[in-house]
Amino acid sequence: MATDCEGCAPGTQAAITVAEEGERVKPFTPEKAKEIIMSLQQPAIFCNMVFDWPAQHWTAKHLSEVLQGKQIRFRMGLRSTDTVPQFETACSYVDATLEEFLAWNCDQSSVSGPFKDYDHSKFWAYADYKYFVNLFEGKTDVFQEVMWSDFGFPGRDGQESTLWIGSLGAHTPCHLDSYGCNLVFQVQGRKRWHLFPPEDTPSLYPTRIPYEESSVFSKINVVNPDFKRFPRFQKARRHTVTLSPGQVLFVPRHWWHYVESIDPITVSINSWIELEEDHLARVEEAITRMLVCALKTAEDPHHPRAWLNPTEVEETSHEVNCCYLNDAVCAFFAHCGKAKEVEMQALRANGENWRKEEPMGQDHMEAEQAHSQSFTAARTEKQEVTCLFGPDLVAVTPASDDPPSEKGGALENDSKECIDRDGEHAAEVSCARRGASTVVGQVASRCPVAPSRTSVSTDDLLDCLVNPQVTRLVAQLLIQGKSL
Repeated sequence: MATDCEGCAPGTQAAITVAEEGERVKPFTPEKAKEIIMSLQQPAIFCNMVFDWPAQHWTAKHLSEVLQGKQIRFRMGLRSTDTVPQFETACSYVDATLEEFLAWNCDQSSVSGPFKDYDHSKFWAYADYKYFVNLFEGKTDVFQEVMWSDFGFPGRDGQESTLWIGSLGAHTPCHLDSYGCNLVFQVQGRKRWHLFPPEDTPSLYPTRIPYEESSVFSKINVVNPDFKRFPRFQKARRHTVTLSPGQVLFVPRHWWHYVESIDPITVSINSWIELEEDHLARVEEAITRMLVCALKTAEDPHHPRAWLNPTEVEETSHEVNCCYLNDAVCAFFAHCGKAKEVEMQALRANGENWRKEEPMGQDHMEAEQAHSQSFTAARTEKQEVTCLFGPDLVAVTPASDDPPSEKGGALENDSKECIDRDGEHAAEVSCARRGASTVVGQVASRCPVAPSRTSVSTDDLLDCLVNPQVTRLVAQLLIQGKSL
């Protein structure tokens, strides 16, 4: 018999097999789910895969009882709308318990405590990037309540997961993750996802300021873009989807995403799945880290928080970064030593082709495909997976409406209302942008004073030096030189 899709809103019939004794059967075996994840090159929503996970009951209220007064850090942002992204370096931070967050989120005018200076009608709060191993110290039994093994990753549970709790309007700036692909389980409330494919990277105006090892940010506020300043963004192919409780979103490698909470309280759990491509990506990231830290600390060594994301807590000295780069290169060769020799040969051939055949202005999609082909030869053809799309695996398509799991009408209004209220802290970010130092010293003394609009800042230089295409080429050249 068939029943309503628990991972999908009422109104969509899903082909869920039910045994005679009433036991529900998941639509995909772990092996098939992993095959989909490792081969599919577009975002998709899994339905009816987590109905037996204990973590499906992890509401913010439940978690407040589990954490028993433990303080966690919330990022505070303004709901006002602006065309400038509200990066984490421009936000305020509050240490509070989930009980205090829930009381503030009820919009009580007389609320006291750590949120007392934040008007609920003007601010949102986000407890983001909370790794289970840090959050649930001494409560490791809760790790077993998240079962990524159902998606083909045996032994993977909460220990490799991250928790996100936010209020209405809470969001992450548009970015791509340097490593792996992403599985996101929505527990409470709904989140609106804006996604863009890797080949649209030039249209997203990538930047590494603020710097975070695993994230490449976009200069654009994708829900309120400034097309005059960023005209190429009009060519970007936006994919939008609203993720509801019980659903799991698959985000492929290097897909850009902006995520916003459109309900009063949202709770999500995610896990980044490691990929073969990560070994080279770590070398690229180490190169980026060395260049960014060298230039930015030389510019203003006493105020790293103006450019360093709060999530980056490691030391940023040049000596440490040199060790970091060497470790990344050594790890890459150690991996290649264990893998087939054909992988190394393919990488070298790929690097030679890059140098001989590709012009510097080549489209990002071709560079991305060339980079990944050497590691993905064994993957299942995409066409074999797309035939599985249906009520239990919903494709996220360009400029799409919500998947069949969502009822029309209300969600569009909710999203628009969220965009109207959701915004960026323009003054702080603009001041940080205007405060970037321009090139001075001997070079400047020999050059005539240029108009401010043409002056080159450290950030302008970094945007070129650590552009993903450039660091990819540098990493390949570095590895080729060391492998001769």
